[in-house]
Amino acid sequence: MTHHDKTGRKRPVILGYDAVSPLGTNLESQWQHAAAEESGIGPLTRFPLSPNFPVKIAGQVAHVDTTAYPFLASRDMALWTSPLFKHSMLVVHRALLQSGIEITPDLAPRVAITFSSAVGGLDVLLRADRLLMTEGKLPHPFTNPNSCVSMVGGKISIMTGATGPLVSTITACSTGCTSVIIGALLLEQDMADVAICGAADFPLVEPIVAGFATMNGAYRPKEGQDTDNPAEASRPFSVNRRGFVVSEGAGCIILAKHDFAKTHGLTPAIELAGWAMTGDAHHFVAPNLDTIHRTIDKSIAGAGLAPSAIDAVNAHGTSTKIGDKVEWEALRNTFGANIPPVSANKSQIGHAMGASSALEIILAMEGMQKGYILPTINYKEDPELPLDCVSEGTRPLSQEYVLKNSFGFGGCNACVVLHRIH
Repeated sequence: MTHHDKTGRKRPVILGYDAVSPLGTNLESQWQHAAAEESGIGPLTRFPLSPNFPVKIAGQVAHVDTTAYPFLASRDMALWTSPLFKHSMLVVHRALLQSGIEITPDLAPRVAITFSSAVGGLDVLLRADRLLMTEGKLPHPFTNPNSCVSMVGGKISIMTGATGPLVSTITACSTGCTSVIIGALLLEQDMADVAICGAADFPLVEPIVAGFATMNGAYRPKEGQDTDNPAEASRPFSVNRRGFVVSEGAGCIILAKHDFAKTHGLTPAIELAGWAMTGDAHHFVAPNLDTIHRTIDKSIAGAGLAPSAIDAVNAHGTSTKIGDKVEWEALRNTFGANIPPVSANKSQIGHAMGASSALEIILAMEGMQKGYILPTINYKEDPELPLDCVSEGTRPLSQEYVLKNSFGFGGCNACVVLHRIH
């Protein structure tokens, strides 16, 4: 069936996707862990912790066995020491395999890359700085390339051979979602037939993690409660929420024109029905209700829908006091008393910065195809924010349309509406 939006334009379709997250490095096992109400949050072990370091827990991605992917163990990859690159290239490689697309020399100029990162390879820059300060060693020649955010897309271009538009869509915590939207816009403008979208972030670096703590964003237990179970720390929309858990991950989403998929005999299950982006013009981190509400409304209207058509919401849901409250207020303004079931995946995978929304779009699509909505674990109802957060556990639910919210530092808001194709 050919699907059009309200202007008669054919909607872009999603042909493949893949992810690594604190729940695992294989997508099906990640879904199984999520559906079993498990958490990927555990002790922070990426670097030695001093007794007074303010953060003790994180969502860490397990080591990937590169024997199955020889290109990740090549001599060249040894120069790209930030985990950002290896994991980005892995998820792109697997998503392309799933999509059934072969990037031939003829197709290459029509393949865009919007895959990006909010943080980049700052771990390599920090390591070089420490060696320079303590031992006087000059940085390795690959230090700056490792820390250059646009190099993520560049390495993907080199790996895949794609020579279409190459752009880094950096919008803080909404980077993954923005990447998908910019990919859709490039398809709409006929600048590409296929877009490699998504995001990766590996921000578990001492000053970044500690910086989130000092700005009261990262989770810290109450005084005298250092024995809190890490798996119970991320609590979106809960009355006892205490900030987000910093995590890492990568997610790739392959977008294509509807006609491209049809011509090549590819059968998508999901299409991008609507999208919207706004800027808050408000505060460097505190969200703005008016613009967030407008982003939600415009994404639904852009899909040609009434709010009542939305079957579920995949929330931004960071677990911060003000962020969750503003998102709830925006949902209430859009849906009234009939807010659909809300799944907040950060309760299970933490906050992987720019990669979060890519990972969450992927989990939402898995749920749409399997007929389930994932739970918001650790949820204790906040009387001020009444929601159906699927707190009882993974729920069977037929979902034709799902709204995905994503909001980033600096007031970068992005929402998409996903449609399951029958």
